[in-house]
Amino acid sequence: MASLDAEMEKMKFRQNYQNHWHTDLLRAPQSDPLFCCFSLWCGPCASYILRKRALYNDMSRYTCCGGYMPCSGRCGESHCPELCLCTEVFLCFANSVASTRFMLQDEFNLQTTKCDNCIIGFMFCLQQVACIFSCIACITGNDELQEASRVLNCCSDMVYCTVCSCMQVCDNLNICII
Repeated sequence: MASLDAEMEKMKFRQNYQNHWHTDLLRAPQSDPLFCCFSLWCGPCASYILRKRALYNDMSRYTCCGGYMPCSGRCGESHCPELCLCTEVFLCFANSVASTRFMLQDEFNLQTTKCDNCIIGFMFCLQQVACIFSCIACITGNDELQEASRVLNCCSDMVYCTVCSCMQVCDNLNICII
């Protein structure tokens, strides 16, 4: 329970950060279109590169999911950090992107804009609605509901990929400034 309380305190503390990201999620694609395309089509590769750069290429500092998940520090990271990071970015891609963002946010006191929070929140809500809709379609067996569920899942996946790509562009721009 103490760990949960500590995480809640950290989240509250983040609201008081004074610095700002060099770009927000809406402007990320136009701020660095090449990296945006790279992170869209090869998200795990971009995530690997960004995490390594966020650690100043010192992989002895690596902890699974940046220390933000219960598995952190329990995955044998100290023995083979490159393999663990590679596994993280492919198997836990969303956590990898979020962890790098949190690392940068905490290190440089970067405040997330309300618009960015809305975009990220919309992504999460859309994924949850798509999941619930899929469950209902599965239970009822209705063909029209199943087709609508597929469309909703496709939209959810597109939003997810786009937001993750934009997050990685924001991370890249902040790391480049360091």
